[in-house]
Amino acid sequence: MEPGAELLPVPKRRSRVRAMLHAFRERLRAHPVLRRWYRGAVAVAGVLVMLLGLVLVPLPGPGWLIVFAGLAVLATEFAWAARAAGPIRRGVARMQAAYRARKAARGAEPA
Repeated sequence: MEPGAELLPVPKRRSRVRAMLHAFRERLRAHPVLRRWYRGAVAVAGVLVMLLGLVLVPLPGPGWLIVFAGLAVLATEFAWAARAAGPIRRGVARMQAAYRARKAARGAEPA
C-alpha cells in the first residue's frame, strides 16, 4: 500500500439469515399491532426461559446459565433487560480474555 493512502472501513457482510431477520424486523416496525404481539411473545418466551432456569438453580446443571439466556431473549426487545444484561456480558468478556491469556501463557511455556 502506498504511504499516505487512507484505509477505509470495510463494511461487514451480512449473512443471508441476518438479512432475513433484518427484513423481518423492518416489517414489524411498519405494523404497530404486529410489533406489539411480537414483543408480547418475546416477553412470554423470555420469562418462561428465566423461570425454567430459576427452577433448575438448586439442581446440578446450568440453572444460572439458563436464567441469563432468558434475560438475553428479553434483551432483544426490552431496553431494561439489555441494561441488566450489560454487566453480565462484560463479566463474560473479562472471563474469556483471562482464559485466552492463560491459554496463550501456557502455550508459550517451554515443554
